[in-house]
Amino acid sequence: MKKNKQLAGLLMRLHGVDVSRYEKSFLDKTLQKRLDENHCASPEEYCVCLEQNDQEAGNLLDSLKISYSEFFRNPLTFAVLEQIILPALVLKKGKSKSKEIRVWSAECAAGQESYSLSMLLEELKTGGNEISYRIFATDQCETQVNEARNGRYPAEALNNLNFKRVKQWFTKRGDTYTVKPALKNYINFSVFDLFSKELCCPPESLFGDFDLVVCANLLFYYKSEYRKIILEKAVKCLAGGGYLITGETERDILI
Repeated sequence: MKKNKQLAGLLMRLHGVDVSRYEKSFLDKTLQKRLDENHCASPEEYCVCLEQNDQEAGNLLDSLKISYSEFFRNPLTFAVLEQIILPALVLKKGKSKSKEIRVWSAECAAGQESYSLSMLLEELKTGGNEISYRIFATDQCETQVNEARNGRYPAEALNNLNFKRVKQWFTKRGDTYTVKPALKNYINFSVFDLFSKELCCPPESLFGDFDLVVCANLLFYYKSEYRKIILEKAVKCLAGGGYLITGETERDILI
């Protein structure tokens, strides 16, 4: 729509940020929320506000960041990971020269997905399996990466976790739960832009070669051509026989 083109042109000109990649309904919903917050009667009026107010431009860009996540979000997906995919990888690695399971958690937000994966792998260790693994957790937002690295969450963020996991992996202080260092040992958090033209995988991973790439609850925020860019990059980084995981609600848009 014209209003989105005007907004995209303005943000690119003033702040060098391309918002045209976002899926229309997500962009429209975010824009309407900012219009309401600023009591603007039209997109045109809001664009004037953006030109005069750098802080509001920052608020809009923050609203477009994909920051929502949960521990063990998409229960079916995590059940398949726990019961089928990760045990299969453990078995496969036991028969190969390369013993390390390499995982990329793309757009990790505040880290819940990455820590959920680490819990599953640590629990496989307690089952008598010899496991070496490394999780590369990335997000394009440095603030999000720092939050993930700190691993501090309010009580309500742990609703999807059973008592055993909360007790084993978190330290409670007041109303805050902090991830124990043991769960962080094999996770590398870093800033990475999925749309980087120079890099196809996080530099910290050196060469990609991931056994598992998780791009869950991410793709539906973008237009189809940008989903394709993300998927092509993820597939290129997969090791032979590796797995690409998307969100349960995203399967239909990939067909």
